[in-house]
Amino acid sequence: MALRHAVLAALLDGECSGYQLAKAFDVGVANFWHALPQQLYLELAKLEKEGLVAGRQVIQETRPNKRLFTVTGAGVDELARFAASPAKPSFIRDDLMVKVQAADAAGADEVIRQLDERVLVADAKIEVFGKLLRRMRGELDEETFLREGARVGPYLTCLRGREFEAGHRAWCVRAAAVLRARVAAGVR
Repeated sequence: MALRHAVLAALLDGECSGYQLAKAFDVGVANFWHALPQQLYLELAKLEKEGLVAGRQVIQETRPNKRLFTVTGAGVDELARFAASPAKPSFIRDDLMVKVQAADAAGADEVIRQLDERVLVADAKIEVFGKLLRRMRGELDEETFLREGARVGPYLTCLRGREFEAGHRAWCVRAAAVLRARVAAGVR
């Protein structure tokens, strides 16, 4: 997947500025695609040049002017082509996993501390995802929303993000407990 597809998919929710897109990535898209604001602005410029998004200038009196972007028909067609292409398998690239793998030789105390920190980060992300999910479905219960909601894609990706963080949290808790027990038993 290229950043272009993540940007196009995020813009399906409606017109937004580069700043709003960056905020959307921080909250809703970051669970499956990370991008810095600078990367997003560059990608928006490329997409506009290719005709996949349309931008319009908004004049503001008390603030700098801004550009708002929407997906064009060509952008929707590009997303359809992308959706029809085979999906690549997911993979994990996480430096904490390397540290845990090396904990027997490199010392477990610092790794345990980092696992504990990652649990706190996961807790915060789980809470954010829960709030997003509640906001997206409004007054509907989850099953009703999944059957009848206007746009279910963002909801499903948010669900996956919450489930990923919950699974990652559980693994961190278990790994830290195992390492603590081994340290306490004097096993290296």
